Amino acid sequence: MASYETLLLERRGRVAVITINRPQKLNALNIQTRAEGAAALEELREDESVRVVVITGAGEKAFVAGADISEFEGRTAVSQRDVMTARSLFTAVDTFPKPVIAMINGFCLGGGCELALSCDIRVASETARFGQPEINLGIIPGGGGTQRLTRLVGEGKAMELILTGDMIDAQHAYNLGLVNLVVPASDLEAKTLELANRIAEKSPVALRMAKEAVKTAARANLDEGLRREIDLFALTFSSEDKDEGVRAFLEKRKPDFKGR
Repeated sequence: MASYETLLLERRGRVAVITINRPQKLNALNIQTRAEGAAALEELREDESVRVVVITGAGEKAFVAGADISEFEGRTAVSQRDVMTARSLFTAVDTFPKPVIAMINGFCLGGGCELALSCDIRVASETARFGQPEINLGIIPGGGGTQRLTRLVGEGKAMELILTGDMIDAQHAYNLGLVNLVVPASDLEAKTLELANRIAEKSPVALRMAKEAVKTAARANLDEGLRREIDLFALTFSSEDKDEGVRAFLEKRKPDFKGR
């Protein structure tokens, strides 16, 4: 397992936990953190023992409070575009073939909110706070916020959050559909890992196919999505996991999926 300076990577059975570890900066994302996050995901992509990934932030104050604004000073439009089009943590999370869950503690703002939006499922502490405050700096979200937030909560609400830069609490985020689950702060880790482990019991083959099918639904027209669903559904029939799942159902026992 590789060593990282700005994040922690640990395996808990079939679940891997990536912790952004810059609590003194409220886990703000700098260039190094984004690069190390993408590298950690690449490592976990190849690890067949890991079936689900959880991403969180160190400490109780923040998931990720945004980008490291100190890096913005002096950047030109060209240099900033180069930074954003380099190895993207947000794209690495979005395109990761295994399920990714954001475990959101505290501030989830700017690039932190965009990181959470890149994940497949979001579990928030009651103390979590969400927002895209970039407008207050004279800029706009640049890590997918204008696109993923709109797809998740709709154009009107996305406009409101992005144009005002307002911060909302976890319950409001839940009501908008921005998060899947809100739990007491003391239960955040246990509830998130319970969900992660429940998903990790499923067939890795089926999880990968299901994730791709749902992603397609959000980004393609209905006809294209239905065609892709049929293709992916058919592909599951080539797996040993499908045979095991059917046998287990008929034999009234719990399946033992191998990911093949």
